[in-house]
Amino acid sequence: MIEMMLTISLILFAITIAIAVLRIILGPSMPDRVIALDVIGVNLIALIAVVSVVMKTKAFLEVILIVGILSFIGTIAFSKSIERGVIVERKRDR
Repeated sequence: MIEMMLTISLILFAITIAIAVLRIILGPSMPDRVIALDVIGVNLIALIAVVSVVMKTKAFLEVILIVGILSFIGTIAFSKSIERGVIVERKRDR
């Protein structure tokens, strides 16, 4: 019973990621694309966690942390890029 529920959740997470990829391709605005990238990151973390449970291993926990950090940094960078046009501001004294 549990294996069937985990398999169904893997399929649903994969469908959600596919829909978010479609939103990135067809998104009407840049903020929609940024939100879709964040959705992909969160669903990828959940997908890896379910795979870890299915395989009965703790080997993927470090991968979850790395994907979470990279997803967060990517979302912040895209948001700053949309808001200001630059990601890192540099002050030059001339």
